[in-house]
Parts: sequence; structure tokens; C-alpha cells
Amino acid sequence: MTSRAELQTILNMLPECELDHAKRILSALPEDPVLRALMAAPIDDEPVPEYERAILDKARESLGAEGGLSTAELLAQLGL
Repeated sequence: MTSRAELQTILNMLPECELDHAKRILSALPEDPVLRALMAAPIDDEPVPEYERAILDKARESLGAEGGLSTAELLAQLGL
């Protein structure tokens, strides 16, 4: 079971630009049964089909070659 200290450590590692997002998620947990169910759902452990694996490999190569965007950069580009 996760302790409050472990969560505090994770929060302390977040960049300032992600704190509002983390607050929205954590604030919704006690109130939103759907969000709680999604967060508690088991990880999908079904095998990835070969055609999807090829698509994922191509995306990872592109990300490695071109870099990526932070959440804040993506939201800025989308005007959000």
C-alpha cells in the first residue's frame, strides 16, 4: 500500500507546470466513482498484435529521433 510520504515524494518531483493537473486528478478521486474504477482497473496484459507492435515501434523511433513535447507544450500548441 502506498503511503502519504510516497505520494508527497512524487508530488515534490513534479514540475510546477504539472501541479494544477495533479490537483485536478487527486481532487476528483474521492468524488468520481468512474475515475476511481479506472484507476483501480488492472493493467491490460493482453499480447500486442504484430501490426500494432510495428506501429508502436515506428512511433517510438520517431519520438527518439525528434524528441517530444511536455504536457504544457502540447496544451500551449493546442491553445488550451
